[in-house]
Amino acid sequence: MKKFIILAVALAFISALSVSTFAQSDKEIADAVIKMAKGQWAEENANPGQASSAAVADDYTEFNRDFPTRIDGKAMADRLYEALSNDGSKSAASEMTNVKVQVYNGDTAILTYNYLGVTKLADGTTEPSLAKSTRVYVKVGGTWKLVHANFAPVTLRDQD
Repeated sequence: MKKFIILAVALAFISALSVSTFAQSDKEIADAVIKMAKGQWAEENANPGQASSAAVADDYTEFNRDFPTRIDGKAMADRLYEALSNDGSKSAASEMTNVKVQVYNGDTAILTYNYLGVTKLADGTTEPSLAKSTRVYVKVGGTWKLVHANFAPVTLRDQD
């Protein structure tokens, strides 16, 4: 009986330790995914018109407010964003609020957040930029890749 109790305590300890390790891994993954998204913003702001696609999968897909259909593939996204960003405007400030990262099996992470930004137009004026955002990351060959994003505009109905 004594051996059984010692074994049960040891198994409980190991189980608690592994749960703690997984929670820590999820936190590390969440921090890395958020850092990647913010790094992409910084790169795009520093180099307007240059695609920031190093961490984007080749088969990336996206929904956004600018196009009525899904964007299929990193190459298409790069071409479209390069054309859109040649108007002289650039992001003056951006923030990620209501951030949540869901991690699945240690190799899939879903980042959702509200995007709050200010865009400085070519004429020097500014305008707010608001979106409800989702980014899906998958670990491919040991590297995190953005595989899908949805950037939905905030509408008047959302603000009620």
